[in-house]
Amino acid sequence: MAASGPVYLGLDLSTQQLKVLAVKSNLETVFEEAVSFDDDLPSYGVRKGVFVNDKDDEVYAPVAMWIEALDLILQRMKTRGFDFSRVKGISGAGQQHGSVYWSQRAETVLSNLSSEKTLLEQLSPAAFSWKFSPNWQDHSTSSQVAAFDACVGGDDLLAKATGSGGHHRFTGPQILRFVQLHPEEYSATSRISLVSSFLASLFLGKIAPIDISDVCGMNLFNIETETWDDRLISLAATASGSPNPKATKALYEKLGEVEPDGGKNLGPISSYFVEKWGFPSDCAIIPSTGDNPSTILALPLHPQDAIVSLGTSTTILMSTEKYYPSPAYHMFNHPTTPGLYMFMLCYKNGGLAREEIRDAINKASGVEDHSWALFNKAATETSVLGKADENSKAKVGFYFPLPEIVPNVHSPGFYRFEVDTKSNEIESAAWDITADARAIVESQALSMRIRSAPLLDPKNPQPRRVYLVGGGSKNKALAKVLADVLGGYEGVYKLDVGNACALGAAYKALWAVERSSPDEQFEDLIGKRWNEEGKVEKVMDGYTKGVWEKYGEIAQGYSDAEGRVVKGDVKGDTSLI
Repeated sequence: MAASGPVYLGLDLSTQQLKVLAVKSNLETVFEEAVSFDDDLPSYGVRKGVFVNDKDDEVYAPVAMWIEALDLILQRMKTRGFDFSRVKGISGAGQQHGSVYWSQRAETVLSNLSSEKTLLEQLSPAAFSWKFSPNWQDHSTSSQVAAFDACVGGDDLLAKATGSGGHHRFTGPQILRFVQLHPEEYSATSRISLVSSFLASLFLGKIAPIDISDVCGMNLFNIETETWDDRLISLAATASGSPNPKATKALYEKLGEVEPDGGKNLGPISSYFVEKWGFPSDCAIIPSTGDNPSTILALPLHPQDAIVSLGTSTTILMSTEKYYPSPAYHMFNHPTTPGLYMFMLCYKNGGLAREEIRDAINKASGVEDHSWALFNKAATETSVLGKADENSKAKVGFYFPLPEIVPNVHSPGFYRFEVDTKSNEIESAAWDITADARAIVESQALSMRIRSAPLLDPKNPQPRRVYLVGGGSKNKALAKVLADVLGGYEGVYKLDVGNACALGAAYKALWAVERSSPDEQFEDLIGKRWNEEGKVEKVMDGYTKGVWEKYGEIAQGYSDAEGRVVKGDVKGDTSLI
């Protein structure tokens, strides 16, 4: 790494890997490295980064594995000649909702690390009261989620306060379950971190605060008041469910204060990293945030811009000036910019469902491979909503190989309807498998469009730009149908920035250190230096006059049909699952 000038590190502690990259002041990425938990740390015996206890619906990871991964990635950086002395700032992204439980000795251990030893040798198990962290895939907290809903008067009111309805993976219900099942370990806990603030704590040499955005994934923080919610803290603090002021006070102390400034210099890097690896003593540690909030920092995202991730799951992220919460989606405080919020929808049945239809179309045609050619041909040659003419009924389908959260569907199945767009009359239907190619993409995009509509400007009821990321972003047929449904008055773009989570964290560190004043916003500084060349490719126009409007006509019928699926009024087709 022969060069000069400052660099900024962004780390991404995800489910299956720890990744790091370095950027220069001009936003150029100059270094990348990764550690795979399964492949590089096989002694832990995890599969896809986690342990799964099917009996109790638990999914969790060993905290020691993450610490050893940090030891290993730093050693690899040194071996490859990385110049640690150039690093002026570090921030990170962490898999959302996971929690880490520090022991009473944690602060002492963190502040007295010896450069003669590894982090793992010194921190594990001494610094932790519990050696595992619940993973975002965990779904063991049904009773705790019900208690959270009841505490504030229902899912709608929980979403109004915290930005999300009750979810199994959210940290508040997970803490309550920990209090109930592991009272001794909870009593021995001095502090509770999210995965993001845990990562920052390692570099800081003391417990770092939870940041203003990742805290919104806990069901404990009131976004409207920007404080911990007394009702929910009181609930999570006691195993019995009866209010206990002493226990409530103890949980407040374990959680600590939330850091409202995403660019705050939390302090210089721990002397351990200076002595062992050669970091400069003035290297600033910046609050780490969640992986989803960090993703929206991978480019200067403007209000009404949308990022659609077409991976195994399908996710849409938007930056918005409106706080319009609903149990149907998530809202977070923006990780860098006061007054902005982050909107997120995540569908488990994204790429998985599309692949099921792809394979069924191929099988019907005698094709044995997983080629997308026939799916793409069917999707682009089928008319909008499968209508042969203006008087035909529209084809609307819902495709759930797995139970889904958005909408809340417990029974897997594929559900097909025909809808009269004039009367909104709905009836169950069947059709040739080729029609499913367009119908599945339309259905997923319509769900995004309908649920994000309240966040858009009524005068411009489309996203400004739609950025596509993930494996499916390379598929022009998917992009075309998404463009038809979502619009995007400045077009649809493919975004290729590599690891967006780590990159967003690195940009965050750069902004925090190099901003001219506390008032210089992230979007302004990064926007001035951002070069789209090689990162952003316009793949097509977004808005097609007459087509976008047709999808507006089906919105009510679509919502009514979805309601039938949620209520269980219709039986799904499971023949393809």
